Amino acid sequence: MAFHVEGLVAIVVFYLAILAVGIWAAWKTKNTGSEGDRSEAIIVGGRDIGLLVGGFTMTATWVGGGYINGTAEAVYVPGYGLAWAQAPIGYSLSLVLGGLFFAKPMRSKGYVTMLDPFQQLYGKRMGGLLFIPALMGEMFWAAAIFSALGATISVIIDINVNISVIISALIATMYTLVGGLYSVAYTDVVQLFCIFLGLWISVPFAMSHPAVTDIGFTAVHQVHQAPWLGSINSLDIYTWLDNFLLLTLGGIPWQAYFQRVLSSSSATYAQVLSFLAAFGCLVMALPAVLIGAIGASTAWNETEYGVPDPMAKKEADMILPIVLQYLCPVYISFFGLGAVSAAVMSSADSSILSASSMFARNIYQLSFRQNASDREIVWVMRITVFLFGASATAMALLASSVYGLWYLSSDLVYIIIFPQLLCVLFIKGTNTYGAIAGYLFGLVLRITGGEPYLYLQPLIYYPGCYPDENNIYTQRFPFKTLAMLTSFLTNIIVSYLAKYLFESGTLPPKLDFLDAVVARYSREHMDKATLVKSDNIVLNELAPVNPRHSLTLSSTFTNKEAFNYVDSSPELSNTEDN
Repeated sequence: MAFHVEGLVAIVVFYLAILAVGIWAAWKTKNTGSEGDRSEAIIVGGRDIGLLVGGFTMTATWVGGGYINGTAEAVYVPGYGLAWAQAPIGYSLSLVLGGLFFAKPMRSKGYVTMLDPFQQLYGKRMGGLLFIPALMGEMFWAAAIFSALGATISVIIDINVNISVIISALIATMYTLVGGLYSVAYTDVVQLFCIFLGLWISVPFAMSHPAVTDIGFTAVHQVHQAPWLGSINSLDIYTWLDNFLLLTLGGIPWQAYFQRVLSSSSATYAQVLSFLAAFGCLVMALPAVLIGAIGASTAWNETEYGVPDPMAKKEADMILPIVLQYLCPVYISFFGLGAVSAAVMSSADSSILSASSMFARNIYQLSFRQNASDREIVWVMRITVFLFGASATAMALLASSVYGLWYLSSDLVYIIIFPQLLCVLFIKGTNTYGAIAGYLFGLVLRITGGEPYLYLQPLIYYPGCYPDENNIYTQRFPFKTLAMLTSFLTNIIVSYLAKYLFESGTLPPKLDFLDAVVARYSREHMDKATLVKSDNIVLNELAPVNPRHSLTLSSTFTNKEAFNYVDSSPELSNTEDN
């Protein structure tokens, strides 16, 4: 393949335009939060993100390189097809559920990150534990899409993969570094527009190529391969359901999502943004579905790609850039490439900012440096944006199974963080003991279920498991959902058991080493009290309390307000009214 100077110029121009928008957004909002709240302004954008920009940035967070490339690949792969392209419906339902049940309580309480309610109710130790799977999910996701972008660019303009990954990561990290959420949000508007325009321009050209059979006919008839509508084998129905629930429910507890929710000007706006993004995800998936269908309807031996076809060459994951390269005119393929690179950066910048936000606030500030100045927190965020961006880039260049690692970490988000989020927001009575037990049970059940992507053999063989071509056993049983439910129920059971044992006097109060049941004076309680800004918290509420075994079940909670949707503090009420 020849080196395409025109393609390189097009990509450079696009990247410079994105960088310019990011820097402009940072300059435009440089004075926001200057009175001691600059760090919060970087994380949640001053809580004044409107519907237009908010809708674009929340949609662009999900519509990334994995979303676009993965949807096209699923439709293209013989035997799977559209029936297995679960991401568009799964993520859209995830946003709808998030808007209906999670956006309002999170935004109304005035939290700054997703981990705040966990640290408020369960303490800083549990917040640190939950930071691990959250960080893994964000980092491996960013690394996976950087890797996909490098391969995509190398397919079309034939430049070194490593160079393209490094340059893309530098651009995304640079504007995130200078502008925080503002830069990410404004660049998302430009990127989403480029994705929509670039892919839709490419579809008619690819569809009209002489080697492409009518996709309406190949949807239900076998021509070059099995029909691209696909089907679900009766043996795979439980696997399909398990994966669908993972996408739908596991797509909720991500900092990248809640960062947009918490940046909204009100709880109602946060809900509306979620619904707008759900519609946007469906719309943005349409060109990817059509490109996958075009790939399945193409006689590749009649194109410059030649034989064997992409599936035989094990390049099915690259079907979108291959269609752009071989079925579209050169100038159109370059425009489509800009769309794909936009999709990648719109997700990568969000993941990097999300990881640095959680570390700076929930780990550095609330766990180690409660008295840190706002300026110090800002610099910690900037340093971690650079470090996390560099780490994601290094993983994209060096790790051979980045997608496998992201796949496993996204499972952990579903199995560990989602049931914990349910408990902390909706189940009155859970405590740190139950949270830790649920965390460990879920983790053990997921790891022992094996992972073919990482060549990890299962220790528990559920009904229906079978060996794949590498002799790694694959589970058909929905063990991920089983692990999630086990984690959820374990949290509730152990929490109530611990409360009963301490209340009944079976265990003495001194054994409550986590201060999770018996209310007593401790630094842990002071940390919890200062986590959410509230003018109604006074010092006498933090005075020592002598434990009594006659305490009622409800009166033992030290953070009852964590379960109320609307905070009574004047500050949060004013925020809500605005």
